[in-house]
Formats: sequence, structure tokens, C-alpha cells
Amino acid sequence: MNWLAVRVRPGAAREEAMAALFAVGSEGVHEAGDELVTHFPGDTDADVVRAAILAADPAACVTISLIPAVDWAQEWKKGVRAHDLGALSIVPPWLAEGRDPARTIVIEPQMAFGTGEHQTTRGVVRLLPAVIRAGDRVADVGSGSAVLSIAAAKLGAAHVTAIEIDHDSIENAHENVERNGVADRVTIFEGDAAVFLPLVAPVRVVLANIISSVLIEMLPMIATSLTADGEAVLSGILLEEREMMRGELETMGWDVTAEDVEGLWWSARIVRR
Repeated sequence: MNWLAVRVRPGAAREEAMAALFAVGSEGVHEAGDELVTHFPGDTDADVVRAAILAADPAACVTISLIPAVDWAQEWKKGVRAHDLGALSIVPPWLAEGRDPARTIVIEPQMAFGTGEHQTTRGVVRLLPAVIRAGDRVADVGSGSAVLSIAAAKLGAAHVTAIEIDHDSIENAHENVERNGVADRVTIFEGDAAVFLPLVAPVRVVLANIISSVLIEMLPMIATSLTADGEAVLSGILLEEREMMRGELETMGWDVTAEDVEGLWWSARIVRR
């Protein structure tokens, strides 16, 4: 359905003009500065609308135009793009055709965190190829949509445990794991990482894309959950927190072996000293 867009610049009778819009069927009027803006179904008689407004406010300036309907279910997709991040790419399903499935993480953007649109997700994915070894056991804490778990599996991890406390993310995570063909290597747990991480330890790699204050609290648990040759990738850290975080890592016996910066965010690959 097309829409009739109506813009009214009232004269001396603003309230009367607004009342007239509602009287002829408007379901809502937006006040944009000194103008009144509303829409009617495209088959509405524009002359009737104009006459009603001018009868209420003869000095009003009325502009009426026909605009095409917008399918908002499709329109928002234009803002979601493919992200090519070195060894892997993160793409929405409608941009996945023709890409190598082994190098492509297909994520259906929903409410769950981790669509590739956030710089912290991209930072971890760029660091991962140098971290993951064939046959690795990996834990992804705060896994959200499971995008990082899928990345680890596609890079050769034998098993990844995705741990997420947010119930709203779990269904999306399962869908993404199935869509990417890694359900045999990725197990999703709903719950607190403080409970589940020790249960799945030891792992060789821990991925944690969480805010810095939580990361600092988790570092001792991450250390005890790793194998002797284990390492972790941290993200969710603001670039302005980099020196603070490096200081905390130094104090707790970690070395930073690689870094990634994009925009306001810092990600780091770390190993125990």
C-alpha cells in the first residue's frame, strides 16, 4: 500500500488544524518544528483532507504527496553488511550466497549480541587464526549469538563450549550453530560462566568478549581453567582502558602477545607467564 503524506504549516489555528487531521482519519500526528506531519492510506481522498484542514485553519499551508510503502522488514537489512576479517568472514544469510562455507560465518541478526556489526566481535575474529590449533578444546564465555564459538570451530577447534547467561540469546545461538554446520563441535550452555567454566576445564583457549570490570574478576578463573599451554582472547575493553588492563594483566601474571584495535575498542591475546 502507498501512503498519502500530509504536511501542514498552520496559520493562527494550530490546534484546530490538528483536530481536523484526526477528524478525517489520522491515527497520529507528529509535530516537526512548526509543521504537523501525518500519513493516510494511499486511497484516501486528498481533496477531502485538504478541505478539512483549510476549513479549520484557512491560513494553513498544506502539502500532500503520495509516497511508496516501505517494507521495514526488508529495509533494515540494508544497514547490515558482510565483514571480511582475514581468514573468516561474518555475513548475514542474504549475503552468503557464493561464499566458501569453510571461511564464512553466517549469522542471522537478531537481538543477541554478536552479529559482526560490533567492533569487539571483529577484533576477536581477527586474532583467532593465530590462536586456534587443530583439535583445540575452547570455552567461549559470554557467547551471545555463538559467533565466536562458530569461528573457533571453523578454524579447527575439536570442541567449543559456548556459555551464555542471557536466555534471549540461547535460541539464536542454537540456530546459528546449526546454520553453520558446527553443531557436532559446539555445545551451548545457558548459565553463569563462573559455574560452567570450571566444569568444562581444562581447555586450551578461553574467549571472553565481556566488559573489562567482569574480565578482571574472571582472570583468576580463566587461568585455572587453561591447560599448561593455554591462552585467552579478551575483548569488550575500551581503548582508553588499555593501559589499565595491561597493568592488571601484568600484576596477575599474564603477557599480552597480540593486540587488535578498532575504533574505541581494544582486544588482546594473552598467555600466562
